[in-house]
Amino acid sequence: MSDSEKDFPVIIWFRQDMRLVDHPALLEASKLRRPLILLYILPERETDWFLGGATCWWLHRSLQVLSDHLKAEFNQKLILRQGDALTVLKDVIQQTEASAVFWNRIYEPHEQATDEQIITELSDEAVVCELFPASLLVDPTDIYTQSDNPYQVFTPFWIACLKKLEFAKPLPKPKKLTVPKKFPQSLALKDLKLNPTIDWAGGLEEMWSPGTEGALKNLDKFLTELVEDYQEERNLPSHYGTSRLSPHLHFGEITPRQVYWETQDVIAKFRDQNKSDAVKNADIYLSEIGWREFSYYVLYHFPHTVSEPLQEKFQDFSWKSSKKWLKAWQKGQTGYPIVDAGMRELWLTGWMHNRVRMIVASFLTKDLQIHWREGADWFMDTLVDADLASNTFGWQWASGCGADAAPYFRVFNPTTQSEKFDKQGDYLRKWCPELADLPNKWIHKPAEAPEQVLQQAGVELGKDYPKPIVNHAEQRDLALEKWEKIK
Repeated sequence: MSDSEKDFPVIIWFRQDMRLVDHPALLEASKLRRPLILLYILPERETDWFLGGATCWWLHRSLQVLSDHLKAEFNQKLILRQGDALTVLKDVIQQTEASAVFWNRIYEPHEQATDEQIITELSDEAVVCELFPASLLVDPTDIYTQSDNPYQVFTPFWIACLKKLEFAKPLPKPKKLTVPKKFPQSLALKDLKLNPTIDWAGGLEEMWSPGTEGALKNLDKFLTELVEDYQEERNLPSHYGTSRLSPHLHFGEITPRQVYWETQDVIAKFRDQNKSDAVKNADIYLSEIGWREFSYYVLYHFPHTVSEPLQEKFQDFSWKSSKKWLKAWQKGQTGYPIVDAGMRELWLTGWMHNRVRMIVASFLTKDLQIHWREGADWFMDTLVDADLASNTFGWQWASGCGADAAPYFRVFNPTTQSEKFDKQGDYLRKWCPELADLPNKWIHKPAEAPEQVLQQAGVELGKDYPKPIVNHAEQRDLALEKWEKIK
């Protein structure tokens, strides 16, 4: 950009990058020493991809934290708008005479199409558009098989990533953000109406701290207290054994590069201390970051998977349609305690332990044989870490129709899963308190408990706790028969 442009502002368009560190668009724009307009655009609620209730709750707080940081550290203002991105950008350009827009890339299909449209139309109006990679370790266009096809299996994909690419170190925070002489019009945060209108957020407030400080605190706790036992602890839903960084990563309050290199520093310390098991556990954790990368990779190369199966043979699969069963699943009233505990935890906290996510997904798609899209939609509305790539990938994996999918014959038995990973029933007692007085032997399967045991625990099936809505063994056989036909 020439010296004659130095007084024309640059717009920094924030999206899923609510941070100041490792923010390439912001850092590069700051080097120009030109006035910066910092802008966030909320899509219209009428769009079919509008944020779910839990993510709206998170976004409200994340925007507040980002706004506070910009004000305190740079005396800058975060401009809030709502509407079509291109329309809003054109309006802000007109108000401020901005001559450039910098932003970070998102790999979701809708955002990709939006980026292309904005670049085309603004470039025609002589507005410079600069787009930067910022949300992944690996750009999806940098990794292919030897036959130049996209990977569809995780392990070779991750091996290729680790062998072929060096993940860049996180970028520093800008030293200065030049304040414009005049700010464009902005909505107040409350005007975006992101907070839920139902009495729902109590568990969210207790559990989560949206923003960069919350992200760094979670990462520090995980790396200093939890990662050494990650392989075992990550499977126990009653334990705090995971990093709980997924919502922070989704909103870009922390980046995969920050997580990767902080973990590498800890691995180096473990090696110096000859803690080989700890090194192994930390590497397993990094592979989970790799799974996040893989989900975006698959979504980028196969964008139709948002609504259609990756494996075409599932296109005409005969899913069941039962509003009664779906509602029972959504509300945690299936009669299978581990499923119900997970669904209730999700509703009250916007979160569900990953082991339990697999169990409830298997139950919906295999036991109930309800379309995976129904589960994906419910998760997108209720999870604070609702992420289109990870959510789509996970549901297709569970139902057997996606990349690196679970074998068709793998049907989680909710009772044995519960007995294995919640032996003492601590998780069940927390989220299904009506079963709290049942002994360990029966809390995982109250429908099989002797009547005397139920009476002593004060549990009447069908009244205090629902009877199973289906018979798992029978439904498993039906599912296997249907999956066998298309395997």
